[in-house]
Amino acid sequence: MRAPLIALAMLLGPGISWVSPAHAQTPAASSPSAPLMVDRVVVRWYAPETGGGDRPQFIFTRELAFQARLEALADPEQEAASFLDRHVRAAMDRHIAETMLASMPVEPAPKPEEIGARAEAAREALEQRVRGKERLLAAMKAEGIASDELDAMLRRQARASLYLDRMVAPMLEPSEYELRAALRTGTTPFKEQRFNDVAPALRRWYVSQRLAQALDTYFQNARSRVVVSLLRAK
Repeated sequence: MRAPLIALAMLLGPGISWVSPAHAQTPAASSPSAPLMVDRVVVRWYAPETGGGDRPQFIFTRELAFQARLEALADPEQEAASFLDRHVRAAMDRHIAETMLASMPVEPAPKPEEIGARAEAAREALEQRVRGKERLLAAMKAEGIASDELDAMLRRQARASLYLDRMVAPMLEPSEYELRAALRTGTTPFKEQRFNDVAPALRRWYVSQRLAQALDTYFQNARSRVVVSLLRAK
C-alpha cells in the first residue's frame, strides 16, 4: 500500500489494494500471475434523494483519496503531504452531500452555460482553497486524476451550489456590504489588506465558506436518511 493511503486503511481496515495507473503497465503489472487493481469501489451509499436502495451510488478509491488529499491541502493544521482519517471522512461527507444536492430539481432549471460558469468558479475557489494551482495539479497527479474527472467533480459542485443558492438561500452573489463586513471581522485570510486589493479573492473565499457551511448543515440534517456501506477489498 502506498503511504498516502494510510488514512484509507484507518477508515476501512486492512485489505485495500490500489495501484496508480502510472504504474499499471510495468512488466510485473502485465503478468497474468500478478494482477493489479487500478481502482475499485470503496463506498456504496444511497438516500431517498438519489433514488433509494434501488439506485445505489458509488465512490471509487482514487476519487475518495483525491478528495481527501484536497481536504488535507486546505487544512491549516496539516503540514505533511499525506492525509489523515479526518480528511477521508470529511471528503466522503462532502461527496455524498454534493451528490444529493446535485440530484435535486432546481427552479428555474439552470442553463448549461450557467453550470459551466459555476464549475469554472468552483475551480478557482478550489485552487484558492488548496492554496495554489500547482498544489491542485500535484494532488491530481498523485492520485491519477485526469482533467475530465476533475471537470465532472466541479460540475457536480456547480449543480449542488445552484440548488443551495436558488432553493435554500442566496449565497453565490454576496453584496459588497457583506464582503466588507466579513473583511472587518479579521477572520478572513486577508487581514490588514485593503478591500479593493482583495475583493475578487475575498468574494471567492466568502462564497466557498458559505457553501461549505451549507453543505455541512445539509448533510448533518440528512445523515439519518443516508445508508453507507464501506467495501473492503477481497
